[in-house]
Amino acid sequence: MTTDRKLKDEFEQYGRVWLRDAVSDADLKLLDQATADNTKAGQRLGSSSALDTVLSKNSSLLTSIQRLDPMAVPVRTVAFNKSEGANWGVPWHQDRVIAVNDKVEIEGYHNWTKKSGTWHCEPPEAILDSMLFVRVHLDESSESNGAMEISVGSHIGGIVPSAKAEETANAYPIEVCNAKRGDVLILKMLTLHRSKPATVQSGRRVLRIDLSSLALPPPMFWHAEKTETRL
Repeated sequence: MTTDRKLKDEFEQYGRVWLRDAVSDADLKLLDQATADNTKAGQRLGSSSALDTVLSKNSSLLTSIQRLDPMAVPVRTVAFNKSEGANWGVPWHQDRVIAVNDKVEIEGYHNWTKKSGTWHCEPPEAILDSMLFVRVHLDESSESNGAMEISVGSHIGGIVPSAKAEETANAYPIEVCNAKRGDVLILKMLTLHRSKPATVQSGRRVLRIDLSSLALPPPMFWHAEKTETRL
């Protein structure tokens, strides 16, 4: 597979691209199955036959994503289900942590935390800048049911301190991520984003997939490379 140059140029300029109706009905049904038990604000998904099929090399989803980076592979998958029982909101921020196999003292890797038995850390900016932050919409998403908002182009500012996140975000165009089932949004990892609580009682399921084409410095590796957890 080769890179889609037009898509890549748009991605580098705006920090996001939309792939509308990018996931096949068959793959969407498998994602429904893979996320069936998720009722939380965010739940990390391990390996399952349904998820493995959707993220396999020739799947409709991965083929679409790899138009931006043919070598990118999934390194973390998290399911979100915004509902009446889990109706959260988060302020403007960047996602700057990765999931790894173990805590390893390597220069440039810091802010270590352990979540649900998995070590996470903040890697060097170069790692984050090379990653793809992908959102697969399993339900229709709109402002009324708490769609994510993004600050378009904010990725060019690099790492932004939390205290300046709102000010920096408002310096760029704000886009509400309206989407239909099967739409895929691909973001630069350092894009500022936020989410408001839903104002209507309707589910809003999203699958987040982080991808990278880079290997981590040994003996560190991406947690997904060795996961044996079954959903």
